[in-house]
Amino acid sequence: MATTDWALFEHYVEQAMKENHIVGAAVAVADESQLLYARGFGVKDLESQDPVTPETIFGCASVSKSFTAMAIAQLAGQGMLAVDNPVIEHIPEFRLVGMKDMCDVKIRHILSHTTGLPPMTRRQDIIDLDEHLRYIASAEYELLGEPGEYFSYCNDTFLLNGLIIQRKSGQLYRRYMTRHILDAAGMNRSTYNLEELEKMGNLSTPYSYNSNTKTHDKQNWPVLGTYEVGGGVRSCVLDLMKYGQIYLRGGVAPNGKRIAPAEELKRMWNSPMYATGRKTYYNFALQVTPNYAGTGITLAEHGGGQPGVSSNFGFVPERGITAAVLTNVGGVPAGAIWLAAVNTALGLPLNTQKSVEVDSGASPEELARFAGLYKCDEGGRIELVMDGDTLTLKTENGEVQVKASDDHTLFYEDMGQQRVLRFYFRDSVGAPGSGTSGIHGGSASGGVSSSAGVPSGTGPLSKPWAVLARSRMLRRQE
Repeated sequence: MATTDWALFEHYVEQAMKENHIVGAAVAVADESQLLYARGFGVKDLESQDPVTPETIFGCASVSKSFTAMAIAQLAGQGMLAVDNPVIEHIPEFRLVGMKDMCDVKIRHILSHTTGLPPMTRRQDIIDLDEHLRYIASAEYELLGEPGEYFSYCNDTFLLNGLIIQRKSGQLYRRYMTRHILDAAGMNRSTYNLEELEKMGNLSTPYSYNSNTKTHDKQNWPVLGTYEVGGGVRSCVLDLMKYGQIYLRGGVAPNGKRIAPAEELKRMWNSPMYATGRKTYYNFALQVTPNYAGTGITLAEHGGGQPGVSSNFGFVPERGITAAVLTNVGGVPAGAIWLAAVNTALGLPLNTQKSVEVDSGASPEELARFAGLYKCDEGGRIELVMDGDTLTLKTENGEVQVKASDDHTLFYEDMGQQRVLRFYFRDSVGAPGSGTSGIHGGSASGGVSSSAGVPSGTGPLSKPWAVLARSRMLRRQE
């Protein structure tokens, strides 16, 4: 491994924290057998001013999804299921409104947010997975498409993995996960149980930054109900290194215990389900970038966000590196800090990126077709408006200019990183967003070719029906 410059990385983190109002953060990097780097930055609580340490517990939010996928891999290794099984084989009463044949919805689809169900109204009041199943069957929504046709983050179908785990194991989801993942891997400072947090000590206080008052508002630890399946782990970066080493060591935890078969775990980052970017795919609870920066190595990762939580975890299987970043402020770029840590560990330039969008010089007329309001039932919302010859994205924190990199992609700068918006058109055969852009159930290209995307039939200036923004499909509001 190349010589690492952690001093440069630490300067980067300190600048990122200052620019993005991050109260506290913890970072750790390890290889297959030992810790390479671990440090806390800032404070875990503004009142006490106690410093963050690598042992400080934060929320992990959607990083938790890979824990659930690992449990599915465990059960697959025991012959209790296969990812190509129809979900109804294990949950016979599972129904999606408007789905013609429920046998088409496989476990791989609920692991990868490709069932066709759009983001739903969040129901954290539901604590029983069977009740959530009834909620999915009775709610009002319009499917995005057939299974595998579209990618859209949907916590409500992902939590069905938890119901499968519960039914196949005969144990409550949380008990199974605690016993067979957390405890088995020696993750003694990790829990799904809010009541245990205070007893563990060295606990971060969650905050949200209020841009109007320029202050940090303290947040309660969220009571997630059934959404704990995709967001319920609370942990520290040192425990996440133990977790990451399971992937690097062929399914064996650092304490020597076999957690899952290597071949089943590898499916998590070797089963591309949908191309979510030019060079990035969503697999089984992991976002995967093959041939990162032309190096031939793979990035497998997942981020997370909740009120008072921003997180990112992942690993580089070819180099045997795992890394984690946890913070106690919502909506901040933990993913950018994570990538900087990985770049440092790999000996790459600190600012190496997965891909970079470049302004295509679109005309005002071409930009204007993207203007509109886009929403989903979960609460996601973006509004794009033309301001003279400029296309502007309106946010609660102000306005930012967006540019086009091709005829179906916009991008903008946010918190020191590039954000990408990918648009979908009904009248374009084989183009991104036409309904044929998935890998399973769609074209092998994944729908991210920059040469595609000009809608046919109604001319090049037809309007999109939806946009993929921060992993969620938002429909255009007419």
